[in-house]
Amino acid sequence: MPKIKTKKSVAKKIKITGKRKVLRRYTKQNHFNSKQTGNFKRAKRRDRRLSKSNEKSVLRALPYN
Repeated sequence: MPKIKTKKSVAKKIKITGKRKVLRRYTKQNHFNSKQTGNFKRAKRRDRRLSKSNEKSVLRALPYN
């Protein structure tokens, strides 16, 4: 039985925690940041959890994680 290839583009963009939660980077971080409130800017520094509907397809793309 051959090995399954990992989708490298997905592997570089997400992180999987010990309890199989899938985390992603917050969007809207590149420019036009001066218009945003302080609370929003601080919230963007943290990673966000992927929605459960997308989590399943991401975990399928990363077979050995």
